[in-house]
Amino acid sequence: MRVRFRRGDTLWAYSRIFQVPLPLILDSNALDPTNIAIGQEVEIPGYIVTGYTVKAGDTLWQLARQRGLPVDALLLLNPNVIPDRLAVGSQLNIPLRVTWFIVDTIKPYDSAALQSDLNRLAEVYPFIRRRNIGASVLGKPIPELRIGSGAVTVHMNGSFHANEWITTAILVRFLNHYALSLVNGTPIRGLDMRPFYDAVTLSMVPMVNPDGVDLVIRGLPEQEPWRSRVLEWNGGSTDFSGWKANIRGVDLNDQFPALWDREAARNPKEPGPRDYPGTGPLTEPEAVAMAELTRSGDFARVLAFHTQGEEIYWGFQNLEPPESEVIVNEFARVSGYTPVRTIESYAGYKDWFIQDWRRPGFTIELGRGVNPLPLSQYGEIYERALGILLASLYM
Repeated sequence: MRVRFRRGDTLWAYSRIFQVPLPLILDSNALDPTNIAIGQEVEIPGYIVTGYTVKAGDTLWQLARQRGLPVDALLLLNPNVIPDRLAVGSQLNIPLRVTWFIVDTIKPYDSAALQSDLNRLAEVYPFIRRRNIGASVLGKPIPELRIGSGAVTVHMNGSFHANEWITTAILVRFLNHYALSLVNGTPIRGLDMRPFYDAVTLSMVPMVNPDGVDLVIRGLPEQEPWRSRVLEWNGGSTDFSGWKANIRGVDLNDQFPALWDREAARNPKEPGPRDYPGTGPLTEPEAVAMAELTRSGDFARVLAFHTQGEEIYWGFQNLEPPESEVIVNEFARVSGYTPVRTIESYAGYKDWFIQDWRRPGFTIELGRGVNPLPLSQYGEIYERALGILLASLYM
């Protein structure tokens, strides 16, 4: 919601009028708070504007009181209104505090759904910072979101694997949940989120593999040669529910320089629905984008969300630091998932992170069953994942 700055206004006053923490207003606006021009637009997070038709007997005071707002909140959105001269039938702009989830993530969650929901979140919560870290083979953006202003940066990602797209829906719901809690001061599982905003910067890439996700959910792409190639690689079947790879038939979570040769030796040698690691590490634009983000991100820990198995993988070649075990035990406590230190798997994103940074990295396998997991599991998956998502901010 935007208001126009008036003579004598301050961002601190806006914080009081709308009952929104001042840091969220500051982070929603690229402004020098000591030098804001009269008439300049200022974003107020956590509100939308609704219309109201004035009825006989209405006053600004009554309308404000009914909505739990000071009269000045209405005056800010209706600068041309004379308070004691409301004309019956005229239109007023009314600020409405958002107290509900503004995006519906319980749906087949393709790249278009992601972009639409991120647009909506950015509109209502402009303190969420958004940028594209790269593009897929087919040119689809790979967005990263950042929220918080702390010195410690925690990174999360989802949908490395195409048929694990429910991980994206889980992450975006958490982003909405977190922002909603911050603005309204409503705790999540008894935890006040505002101290985490000050202490931690959360980095999130909800969908690493947009081409693959769209293939699984929407079917064959229109573009050649990819339309013909993926059909051939999939054995002529138009059922792509078993597809994990990107559109070039490369498994993006086998693309990282962490014993890549060992992974390549035991996996398919040609492109296909799953497990082909490519001709070398970091050949795919999606993997390159994640590598470049990680090299510049100074992440304290990373969480890669996958499905399925209800397990948490937390080690790699005994290179993980001692605190990894403390963290994974907390993740296990709050989720009921089983910690697994090592398995015979290499070249994954968290493997590379542990190897090169010697910091905690985790692969979290959400849910249980056959991928893609059905949306009927969504509620349970979110509730169990929520414990891990919260713990990643306080550990």
